[in-house]
Amino acid sequence: MDIAQYAILAKEKKKDNQKLVTLLKTKKPRDLDSATHQLHDAEFEKIDCLNCANCCKSISPIVTDKDIQRISKHLKKRPGNFADEYLFLDSDGDYVFKTQPCPFLGSDNYCSIYSVRPKACAEYPHTDRLKFIQIVDLSLKNTLVCPAVYEVFEGLKKKYTP
Repeated sequence: MDIAQYAILAKEKKKDNQKLVTLLKTKKPRDLDSATHQLHDAEFEKIDCLNCANCCKSISPIVTDKDIQRISKHLKKRPGNFADEYLFLDSDGDYVFKTQPCPFLGSDNYCSIYSVRPKACAEYPHTDRLKFIQIVDLSLKNTLVCPAVYEVFEGLKKKYTP
């Protein structure tokens, strides 16, 4: 299935996914992290991010001061020059990339700064982190971006909804 098909399905299932989020927040299942991690691992056995890269093409990560330091050093630029060239402050006061797709995404879907990429990129799509309940709202949004997150939600619905 291609990314456009996932986007259509995710939009169609947004209400069901919102109901799942509400249920999870209400019940706070003890096994949510392990269930989510198992689904995450199973999806990433099947999905190759290099075939998609929709996250890099359509959303911008938060870029922290540590990220700026690390990336600018790698690029042999001053942090201020790097920020001026690539970043802007969004309405939440966070640095994000000025352009989409990401300026470091190649036509082959490889990241030219992969070894020093922002922490948010390294951790995306966050479905393998502890205390998943804390980011379940963000993950709901990510069902519209990432096929793996969409599939994780499908698995969570099978497990937790009647």
